[in-house]
Amino acid sequence: MRIALGVEYDGTKFAGWQVQPEQRTVQGCLELALAVVANHSVKTVAAGRTDSGVHALQQVVHFETTVNRDERNWVLGLNTNLPNDINVIWAKPVADDFSARFSALNRSYRYLILNRVSRSAIHADKMWWLFSPLNVERMQAAADMLVGHHDFSSFRAKLCQAHSPIKTVEKIQVSRRGDCIAIDVKAQSFLHHMVRNLVGVLVPIGEGRKPIEWAQQVLESRDRSHGGITSPPQGLYFINVEYPKEYSLPTVSAFPVLW
Repeated sequence: MRIALGVEYDGTKFAGWQVQPEQRTVQGCLELALAVVANHSVKTVAAGRTDSGVHALQQVVHFETTVNRDERNWVLGLNTNLPNDINVIWAKPVADDFSARFSALNRSYRYLILNRVSRSAIHADKMWWLFSPLNVERMQAAADMLVGHHDFSSFRAKLCQAHSPIKTVEKIQVSRRGDCIAIDVKAQSFLHHMVRNLVGVLVPIGEGRKPIEWAQQVLESRDRSHGGITSPPQGLYFINVEYPKEYSLPTVSAFPVLW
């Protein structure tokens, strides 16, 4: 039997999603909990990997099991055996051809920036604090230049293992509510650090230190050294994965309080 899970986590105290020797990872904690509930060892496949410090509202995972449990028992049993910074939101049996990774139509990330003079005691591990005023209209104009089917070599981490730097970005939306700025990015797949590097280009444009056209120049250079900084991980959230409707997977609300 193949089961899909919706998983949320606070990435602050994890060395990322993927299992690593002698490191606390989300996958490692989840597979330990699954082994307890299923009473056998379990290997998981995720929709996407997240780096150390990156959060998720709905990471989608699938695994194989010989145990018959109803959906509620999977959720309650796993959450009983998971640490407080990981939570399973839903569980659902899926067809054998479903893959959390390869069946995904697109993935969505949100990057949050706290843009005010004073830092936050509450959101220190949840947003990137920037005290310089950011112009959202300038950032959106620059972001529009990056939407579409492009070679994103300039936004790719040095150790990225993707076979091709060519990706199709469906949407980049920059919006502000009070002191909070959200940058939403949707694509079928992403390069390593791609969203954080996109943010690293949009921010100096929003500050007025770079012209709007700089985003296009960075893209066309296909050279990572021509880009901006890699923005810090704490502002990044993996918020959703979309699948074909025939799988009928649940959805979750992204930031019902903040946004």
